[in-house]
This record gives sequence, C-alpha cells and structure tokens, in this order.
Amino acid sequence: MGLREMKKQQTRQNISHQATRLFMRHGFDQVTIADVAAAAQVAKMTVTNYFPRKEDLALDLHEVFVALLARTVAEREPGESALAALRRGFLQAVAKHDAVIGFSGPGFARMIVESPALVARLREFHEEREDALAAVLATETGKGPDDVLPRIVAAQLGGVHRVLFQETLRRTLNGETHDEIATALAESARTAFDLLEPSLSGYAVRPPSSPG
Repeated sequence: MGLREMKKQQTRQNISHQATRLFMRHGFDQVTIADVAAAAQVAKMTVTNYFPRKEDLALDLHEVFVALLARTVAEREPGESALAALRRGFLQAVAKHDAVIGFSGPGFARMIVESPALVARLREFHEEREDALAAVLATETGKGPDDVLPRIVAAQLGGVHRVLFQETLRRTLNGETHDEIATALAESARTAFDLLEPSLSGYAVRPPSSPG
C-alpha cells in the first residue's frame, strides 16, 4: 500500500470511528454528517466522499458483508457444495465471534434496532448479499443471469444467514455474552443447514481438482 492509499485508509477509519462514537452516545438519528465531520476534523464533503450514505457510516462493513456468501462459495474446496462451504464458513465465523455475522456488542446492537433508517439499510444489505450469491451460483452452475434456480437457492441460503444474524442481535440485546451467543448460534446454524441438506447437498458441488 502506497503512502497516499494509507492516508486515505486512515482518514476513512478515523471518520468511521468518530461516527460510531457519536452514534452510540447520542443515537444514530440525532447525529448529523456535520457533527461527524467536526469530530473527525475533516470537511463535510470529505465524509460524504468516503460514505455517500449516512447509514454506511454506522454499518461500515457493507462491502465485506455483501460479498461474504458469494466469496465463500466462489472459494469453496474441490468436492464441496455451496451449502457445505457456507456451513463451514458460518461456523468458523461463530467461533471467531465475527462482527460481520452480528457479534457487535449491546451498544452497537441497540443503536441499530432503535433506528428505522439503519434497520432498513441492513435489510438492503441482506438483499444485496442474496443477489451477489445468486450471481455466483449462476456462474458456478452454468446458468444464465435470469435463471430462477440460483435465485431460489440464494434466497434459501441467504434467509438462513438473515435469521441467524437477527438471532445474534436479539441475544446480544438480551444481555448474553459472546460465548453464550456462540454456543446457541452454532446449534441453531447446524439445525438450519441440516434442514437444507436433503435438497442442496448436491447443488453447486465444485468438481475435484484434476491430477497433475
């Protein structure tokens, strides 16, 4: 990373950090872009250049979140189905208490659920993530972009992740620790993926690597 790129990343991180601090202290809807700019000691335009939408200041993992399922499927192992790859990836994320799947802490979780704008934006994230997953599934199974099957499968797999994300927030707001949430979430995830196993265990299986 060059010096210019590093300075941009530092500026972005500072803006995000100051925004999160203000949102958690005052509530998302009470803080303006101007407030964030003042706290980060940058121009208001600088904030909007890095974060075109105010909601993305709070939900800073947008790109990672949206790409997660599609990337997991695209990088699955030879002989592994899309379902198996997503099961493995989710359980690994649970073990790491990964913020991308909802391990955010009570203050952050409360900030989200108390703001209709953030709840709506998060819903858009889930929809974008399903679309990205459907596109990868279509490519991996040789289907066209308008084929309905990859979209149906993406809706099923995305729906599991959506419900589990909401469950993580719910348990967080109920005061459970990360370890308690992880234990319950892993059990729920196994149950959910097991339900999909009969229909999806043979879907989008990556062919074994050719020898040599």
